[in-house]
Amino acid sequence: MKKLFFLFTYSMLMATAGFTQRYAVIDSKFILDKMPEYKEAQTKLDQFSELWQQEIDQKQVAMDKMVKEFEAEQIMLPDNLKKKREDEIFNKEKELRDLQRKRFGFEGDLFKKRQELIKPVQDKVYNAVQKMAVEKQYDFILDKSEGITIIFADPKLDKSEEILKSMGVK
Repeated sequence: MKKLFFLFTYSMLMATAGFTQRYAVIDSKFILDKMPEYKEAQTKLDQFSELWQQEIDQKQVAMDKMVKEFEAEQIMLPDNLKKKREDEIFNKEKELRDLQRKRFGFEGDLFKKRQELIKPVQDKVYNAVQKMAVEKQYDFILDKSEGITIIFADPKLDKSEEILKSMGVK
């Protein structure tokens, strides 16, 4: 009876072990912060950002000066000159907004520089994670650095096609 119980318990443990999923957790921010090439890329990115911000600040100062001069002189200006100066100020404001958008907007220069400098380092980490996942047969690798994110999922676990079939979508 004792042997039968032991055999049953052992077989149940082996059966559940076959259904368990193996996963690991990493902290990509911690990993990146330890990489010299990431620190170097981040420093370069910060330098570009600072340089572009100085350029914008200089244009802002020039525009502010232009506005103050206009406000001081507007009483004495004839209507045609007043309109011309207002148009100049409007154009300078638009130019400044366009420059800010060009430098720091969505898909602006800062975004492109980040892709150029930091993405290769992130790809290096991603490739190392993927290699480890395959070698150690992990089903999932979760990243805990900024909330839980799945970095790697074994493709055989993706049931998207099965769901589409069950819904009748080809």
